[in-house]
Amino acid sequence: MATIYYEKDVNPELIKSLKVGIIGYGSQGHAHALNLKDSGVDVRVGLHPESKSRAKAEEAGLQVQNVDDLTKWADVLMFCVPDVPMKDIYRESVADNLRDGQTILFAHGLNIHFKLITPPANVNVAMIAPKGPGHRLRYEYAHGAGMPALVAVFQDATGTAKDIALSYGWGIGSAKAGILETTFKEETETDLFGEQVVLCGGLSALIKAGFDTLVEAGYQPEAAYFECLHETKLIVDLLYEGGLNYMRYSISDTAEWGDYITGPKIITDETKAKMKEVLKDIQDGTFTREWIAENESGRHRINAFRESESTSQLETVGKTLRGMMPFIKAK
Repeated sequence: MATIYYEKDVNPELIKSLKVGIIGYGSQGHAHALNLKDSGVDVRVGLHPESKSRAKAEEAGLQVQNVDDLTKWADVLMFCVPDVPMKDIYRESVADNLRDGQTILFAHGLNIHFKLITPPANVNVAMIAPKGPGHRLRYEYAHGAGMPALVAVFQDATGTAKDIALSYGWGIGSAKAGILETTFKEETETDLFGEQVVLCGGLSALIKAGFDTLVEAGYQPEAAYFECLHETKLIVDLLYEGGLNYMRYSISDTAEWGDYITGPKIITDETKAKMKEVLKDIQDGTFTREWIAENESGRHRINAFRESESTSQLETVGKTLRGMMPFIKAK
């Protein structure tokens, strides 16, 4: 059974006795910084001098420093920046400014697990990873609740790394909901796998294939869009609220019967074999190496993918139909 920590298991005074620096002020960074501030923690934000987020952080009552100065000031540093630029930020502004006994926290384990960042042995390295987007983390905290999170320790230089990470988790509100113990390896590999095979890559490909199948069979693109993309929200909301059984309870008997007899025809043993190939590429670092190489070579492939996908029939039809539904607010 997984180990889960709650407020009763955490010492809130620990994080309140430390100086905390948040590197980045995007989706996760703003939520971490504001939640910690409201929890009575001495927190500052680290951004590069030209960052457009500086004004936002300062307007929210947060003190902003350059990352190198923040590193010298803080006892605890949390990286809340995207995976790819993180290693350069660490190399250019953090590495040479670390001191004995500091704690470096991460909200995702990729850079540590795949050794893009290798901290010295005299600092703690741990993770607190909220299981949702930053705006939701902030919303739940502001309304007296919390968002579940993961905790992991990669390097315990002081013997207090997990205590500090859990106390930080209290500061952002996650101890109210529960903090699940894991490892950097497990968090990184399952996160990448879920994104690629189910949540983003798998779902996107399934929607596109279903849409194309109906259109090629002569059905109106608008009808295909409604059935293959628009209504996914209805199902996902049910899954989110109560799992597979609740979804099946809530839909029609006809839809439930189709679920049982047709799902295995689409997701076959061959599909599962491909999933295992994807997992292997994640585990051995192939995916991460290719992704880093894509960024270092100018991001030509991802830009081409974006251009192609944005002009597809599925997207153009969807834009028109969403215009008929003012209750849908695109972000």
